[in-house]
This record gives sequence, C-alpha cells and structure tokens, in this order.
Amino acid sequence: MRNYSSIFPMVIIGILFFIFGFVTWLNGSLIPFLKVICNLTEFQALFVTFAFYIAYTVMALPMASVLEKTGYKNAMAIGLGVMVVGSLLFIPAALSANFIIFLLALFTLGTGLTILQTASNPYVVLIGPIESAAMRISIMGLINKSAGVLVPILFTALVLSDIGSISGDLSNEDIEELARRLIMPYIVMAIVLTGLIGLVKFSSIPELEFEKEDEYDKGSILQFPRVIMGAIALFFYVGIEVIAGDTIGLYAQGLEVANATALTSYTMVFMVLGYLVGVFFIPKYLSQEKALISSALVGILFLLGVAFSSTESHGISEFLWGWSGVATLPDTVSFVALLGFANALVWPTIWPLALEGLGKYTAKGSALLIMAIAGGAILPLIFGRIAQATGDMQLSYLVGIVCYLFIFMYAIKWHKMSSWK
Repeated sequence: MRNYSSIFPMVIIGILFFIFGFVTWLNGSLIPFLKVICNLTEFQALFVTFAFYIAYTVMALPMASVLEKTGYKNAMAIGLGVMVVGSLLFIPAALSANFIIFLLALFTLGTGLTILQTASNPYVVLIGPIESAAMRISIMGLINKSAGVLVPILFTALVLSDIGSISGDLSNEDIEELARRLIMPYIVMAIVLTGLIGLVKFSSIPELEFEKEDEYDKGSILQFPRVIMGAIALFFYVGIEVIAGDTIGLYAQGLEVANATALTSYTMVFMVLGYLVGVFFIPKYLSQEKALISSALVGILFLLGVAFSSTESHGISEFLWGWSGVATLPDTVSFVALLGFANALVWPTIWPLALEGLGKYTAKGSALLIMAIAGGAILPLIFGRIAQATGDMQLSYLVGIVCYLFIFMYAIKWHKMSSWK
C-alpha cells in the first residue's frame, strides 16, 4: 500500500469529522426537543437515536460496494449529497411536526454519514504508521467532539432563544413555533454540505491503493476474527457512548435541571479531554492496548458513580463545576458526563487493532466496523425500555457495564486472534 504523508488529506478529513460531530451530537438536543413538540414518551423519544444509527447497519454493506466502485474520494462526495437530502427533509418534518418524517430525515442523514465514515476512517488509520493510528484518530476525535461541544449550545441559543424551559405545558401555537425554528438551521446545514461536496470533489485527495496480493490473503472478511470481535466491541462502545451523550439531557430533564438540552456539551467536553490524552500519550507513553484497557475500567467506575451517587449537588459536581457557577448540576448527572472521558479512546484504539493487515479487505472490514454503529440504535432503546419498566433511569445506566466488560476482553485478548481455531 502507498504511504500518504501529505497533510492536506488530513485537513479535508478533519473538516468531515467536524461535520460528523455536528450532525451526530445534535441528536442529544433533538431528543428532549422532539419529546415536547411531538408529545412523546421517553422511550419513544429515543427512536431519534434508533432511526439515525440503524442506518449504519442497514446501509453499511451497500455503501461499501459503492466505495469499491467509485473510490474513496467520490464516495465521500456522494455521502455529502445524501446528507443534503436528509437536511432538507427537516423542512416538511418541522412544518407538519410529524415524528415519522423527522425519523426519515434522521435515517437519511445517517445513510450519508455511513458512506463518509466508511471512507474516511481507513484514511486516518492508513495514512501513517499503524502504531500511531490511535493518535491520529484522537486528533480527528478532538475535531469531532469540539463540534459536539458547540452544537447543543448553538441549538439552545438559536432554537430556544426567548423561550426558556420547554419542559412545561405549551400551547399548540407554541409547539408550532418551536417546530418551525428547526427549518432555518437545517437549510444552513444543507448549504454548507453542498459547498463541501465541491471541496471534496475538486480537491487533490489521493486514492487509497492496495497491493493485489496481501500478506493475509484470505477468502472472506469473516475469516478475520479480530475484525469481527472488534465490530462487536464497537457495537457496545457506540451504544454506551450514545447513552452517555444523548440521554443526559433526557435524564436531567426528568430531574428538572435547567437548560437540559445543552447538557450533551458536558459529555463532549470530557471526551475532548480524553482525546487530548490520546494525542499526547499514544504511542510514546501509552500503547493502544493499554489505553483501551484503561478506558473500559474507568467506564465501569463512572457507571457505578452514576447509579449510586446523589441527585443533589454536593460531591463530584461541586468539585467539577463549583468554580463555574453550575454546581447545581446533580452528582449523578455529572457522572454521566464523565463517561465521555472513559469513552474517548475506545474508537481510536479499536480501529487500528481491527484493521491491521487487512489490505484489499480494508473496505469490507471498515464496513463491518461501521455497521457496529447500530449499537447506538439498539442499546439506547434497551436502556429506555429498562428505565420505563423500572421507573428508575439512574440505575438503568448499569446496563453499560456489559459494554465495558466486552471492550475490556477485546483489549486484553480478542484483538490478538489471527484465526477462529
């Protein structure tokens, strides 16, 4: 395979990762917002994440075929075009306040992101030495999660300005006005995405090329156990990442915390801090395997904090936020935000461990890993169903321990598997 050392492709990919973050983490603000304007239960509201993330599973293999036929660069432009369509679908959705149309728009956005993710993640892994791939992905993660920090704040400022809390009783006129406020942001998003199509299409991004014969020449991608197990580990990771980022607002809304729609930013701030650890410590001071082990163990610790800490603000919240004037955030909500730190290095470390040595199977291996993003569709729904059945969202977060235990096993053993025997 060629060695791509130019910084320019990384700049373009960095812009795309910002878009990934902006579109993806807008869901955390949309969930409590759509819960009000579409009159949904908490469980129904979590279909926002289902519609968005299930697209990755449904469309990953078809998009991998597109990728192989068109090449990585053209596939990125196609993905951006699909996202333009998804953004414009928010116009009829907002005008009708119809939840089904909102879900269709989210699925379309997820479809566009599927092909972008399938094409861009291998670029970041393979553009330099495999040993430092987690560091490069951490840089992309910083860009991605910086968008995640900004978008809930922008959403609250632009869409909810002059309205205040949306958790109380609203008239039909208020609900219609709220829904219409979604139109302009998504029109702007469609315009920006259209401009990015031209940037990608006419840029000098090189194609990824592989030798015809690879060191590991096998008959099927399914014969690479580290990829299969890596995909399952990513399934659990994305599930707990989405639970941490997209339910924090819903959980805080139930505790009557002010500005709950902006709280996804808190989780993203801690993810940014985690990515900084990856940038500065991998691989010089911390191997990719050890970073993954540490992430799983810290995640379990923080989940226990979520489940068993106070719904008042007199412990971890005072320590974290006392200086900023937001110490009224309940301790248990602060621990949900801290999960962002535990999650930050899981994606950057699993990708290079899973893709190493795939050669010409890289596109299909990448598609399998992208399909694992379905964890963000399924696990939050399981979480929501448990919370609804028990009436205790706080303890429901313990479902994430299963996620971290699988990630831990992949880190210490399963990523080393070269065959199923």
